[in-house]
Amino acid sequence: MCAHRVPRWHRVAAALCAVALTATFAPMADAAERPQTRFATFNASLNRASEGQLATDLSTPDNPQAKVIAEIIQRANPDVVLVNEFDYDAAGTSARLFAENYLAKGQNGAEGIDYPYRFTAPVNTGVPSGMDLNNDGKVGGGDDAYGFGEFPGQYGMVVYSKHPIDTDGVRTFQNFLWTDMPNAMLPDDPSTPAPADWYSAEELAAFRLSSKSHWDLPIKINNSTVHFLTSHPTPPTFDGAEDRNGTRNHDEIRFWADYIAGGKQASYITDDNGGTGGLSRRDSFVLAGDQNSDPLDGDSVPGSIDQLLQSNRVNARKIPTSEGAVEAAELQGGVNADHKAPAKYDTADFAEPPGNIRADYVLPSRNLHVTDTRVFWPTSNDPLSRLTGTYPFPSSDHRLVWLDVTTKGRLR
Repeated sequence: MCAHRVPRWHRVAAALCAVALTATFAPMADAAERPQTRFATFNASLNRASEGQLATDLSTPDNPQAKVIAEIIQRANPDVVLVNEFDYDAAGTSARLFAENYLAKGQNGAEGIDYPYRFTAPVNTGVPSGMDLNNDGKVGGGDDAYGFGEFPGQYGMVVYSKHPIDTDGVRTFQNFLWTDMPNAMLPDDPSTPAPADWYSAEELAAFRLSSKSHWDLPIKINNSTVHFLTSHPTPPTFDGAEDRNGTRNHDEIRFWADYIAGGKQASYITDDNGGTGGLSRRDSFVLAGDQNSDPLDGDSVPGSIDQLLQSNRVNARKIPTSEGAVEAAELQGGVNADHKAPAKYDTADFAEPPGNIRADYVLPSRNLHVTDTRVFWPTSNDPLSRLTGTYPFPSSDHRLVWLDVTTKGRLR
């Protein structure tokens, strides 16, 4: 546990880094007078090839990639931000060092940001299963971990916040079993007549749904609570005809669709501390993360991200855009020219296939009013394009996505 004070929910096997400082709460005001809150997601590619290397890289304020990532976050200036692909360590050292040595220090003329609250916890990537999950006749390596990774914590997550995180209300779902999801889209071995038989009964009895984890972090904003729902489903590729990653990606996204629906639809859900069910219909949320799924293009199972985009609990009317994505698609051509979705919605600059797609999302509940939303992807004539660049990228192949919201009425 690496919090500055130990929360009452310490029974959960997680490392909590929520720095609890004295907060000043503004009084309630009319909706038009309430300040907006900016939520963001960023797959920052702050993953390393060996355990402990990220902490070493962040131990000084001089790592080139980390400086660029920090500047992007500073330029966007989110109040709450999820960083995907940030290697986890049990002491929370990397999360602390990035905040102290990079985010808090102004980068290249940008103003530093003090995030007094942060959260990180264990993930499934790199955790050995002891089973032959890829059916290659051998046990071991990243493909046989509960989530692909070469060491525990690789490709993890961290959340930074200017607002207090209600640590007593945090829920994590790292250990939820895929087979406990009703009508799960379990992968099928096409070489056998039996259905959904890629994984054995023994493997399914231990196989976890989340390739990293799913977190529900209640954020206290003035007199309101907004649930920050964060995850990073597996890419729907790097498999075979059984589509084990594509089906898992679909159901990792479905998990949140059921969770925000609440009621009977979420009754099967159990968190890592034994709590059951999902959100109330009155709860407000912002769902964020690299979902690795485009509604029209790419390799995900058709309809995967639509489970969220078409949910009656989600306000998906305003779609974040950028001019840089349009320029990139035109310059790169290839498969991008045949994509069905407008290039302005892209959030990731991928090689072919799948080309540039919309992979990263910040989706609010319907009782939150969206004032603005963008993708941080400058055009090449913008001085800030040095932060995103072209391959090999100075930062990441993903772009930061942000959303400004205000509340409608008093929230719970």
